[in-house]
Amino acid sequence: MPVGMSGMTTIGLHASHEQVHPTALLSAVQRAQEAGFGAAMCSDHFAPWSERQGHSGFAWSWLGAALATTDLPMGVVNAPGQRYHPAIVAQASATLAAMFPGRFWVALGSGENANEHITGDRWPDKAARDARLRECVEVIRALHAGEEVTHHGLVTVDRARVWTLPEVPPLLIGPAVSVETARAHAAWADGLITTNQPIEKLRAIAAAYRDAGGRGDLALQVHLSWAPDEQAAMAIARDQWRTNTFAPPVCWDVDSPEAFDIIGEHVPDSQVRGTVLVGSDVGRLADQIAELADVGFEQVYLHHVGQHLEEFVDVFGEHVVPRLSGAGVAA
Repeated sequence: MPVGMSGMTTIGLHASHEQVHPTALLSAVQRAQEAGFGAAMCSDHFAPWSERQGHSGFAWSWLGAALATTDLPMGVVNAPGQRYHPAIVAQASATLAAMFPGRFWVALGSGENANEHITGDRWPDKAARDARLRECVEVIRALHAGEEVTHHGLVTVDRARVWTLPEVPPLLIGPAVSVETARAHAAWADGLITTNQPIEKLRAIAAAYRDAGGRGDLALQVHLSWAPDEQAAMAIARDQWRTNTFAPPVCWDVDSPEAFDIIGEHVPDSQVRGTVLVGSDVGRLADQIAELADVGFEQVYLHHVGQHLEEFVDVFGEHVVPRLSGAGVAA
């Protein structure tokens, strides 16, 4: 998502903190650079989606290490306003952008209860969360501009100033899984990121953002499960990602890994396949990813939902990244 990437398809690796120990994730992004991946991004959770996933390292500590030990541009999906005060997000993102110019972006969303309830504050309804996000964006932009900010609204800021600023502020990206959210983000975002959905829905999301005046790159995070054996690939997807197949408001409002495990117990394989690209045929998976990317995504981040990334990085680095990157997917 950094400045200057438009006009080509960048294939990145998604680092899932809720699934993998941060040390192993650091090795994975280093390996991904060696394998030819052109970027990386990560999640920012306090809790995993399932007890089986079993991790949730602190993204901001990890980002410093990952940016320092690779040359990859990198981003994080963050939810300011409850677990994170927006002034802290502004300071953290400004520091990384100052240390690693042009390589860091942050996507700002309205959050999920499973991560945010830890403050003990009430979990607001979606309209209030969206309004709070807009206030946070305004606060973060003002702080990145060097202003002293005092703000009284859905968030409170008292005489905050970020003293160490980058020459160019980090891009603030809008994450969206619906047409309505994509359209709303167009008013403030420097780019849009979404996840793999039916291709008609992706076209509608991209069009809503662009038609509303949305600027910057369009990015796509693709959940997939690959293994040399088809049954093994399905077993990985079912074990690790069946709790992530629920549409809003369920995914926003459920408040614990234990609750996600209960509601995910009887999810059929067909529902998992609706969220995760599953297969053993690397060429077929590449075709599916290319079809999604051709909607108009300048950046595609591959998220293997398994907990062991080494073989995935090597195989996709050799057979998929060269095919999908370069002058563009269509080429």
